[in-house]
Amino acid sequence: MTVRCRALRAGANALPRRLRRLFAATLAVAAFLSFTLAVDAAWIPLKAQLAQWLIARSWAAGLASGAPPPPWPWADTRPAAVLEAPALAVRLFVLEGNSGRNLAFGPVFSDGTARGRDMVINGHRDTHFRFLRALRPGDRLRLRRGAASATYVVTQTDIVDSRVHELLIDPGVDRLSLVTCFPFDSPAAGGPLRYVVTALPVAGDTVSPRRSPSSG
Repeated sequence: MTVRCRALRAGANALPRRLRRLFAATLAVAAFLSFTLAVDAAWIPLKAQLAQWLIARSWAAGLASGAPPPPWPWADTRPAAVLEAPALAVRLFVLEGNSGRNLAFGPVFSDGTARGRDMVINGHRDTHFRFLRALRPGDRLRLRRGAASATYVVTQTDIVDSRVHELLIDPGVDRLSLVTCFPFDSPAAGGPLRYVVTALPVAGDTVSPRRSPSSG
């Protein structure tokens, strides 16, 4: 009887120890996952900014030589233009090749529009095209392609459902469209909604500073 009671007490004492170890292990795993997610969240904007710096060097080399080299040895893209929103202190390099990989490094021209008159530029809402939420009708944009430069004025902003509406390209229209996912603060990636900024060309490029959000 005494032996059995001791065994029961030992079992009762061992259970809390196992629970404490399980609880400690669970906390350790949770802390590791939280750290991993935090590092990943911080790396995304850092990568975007670092890429723009390397792309800026490629653009500068291209102005001197006539053709920009790849911004890094394994890159399959090159800078094709510089997009500026002077009133917001935003200056971004637009890349060739409309792919998810290139979008991580900068905004990209939509397929077939880089050398046309009706141009569409896509960018991520949480990095390079975060500034779109601050644009208002009447704001100016500047697009530099090689030695050529054109100034545009924002005429409207729209929220469209990509499942219902397509962005039609009209080769006979001078227009610049900036497109990103919507809503800006959604934690989920992708989604069907798009935020579209439409800008039309204007004469002159005098712009007064208005406000300065991050260009990320």
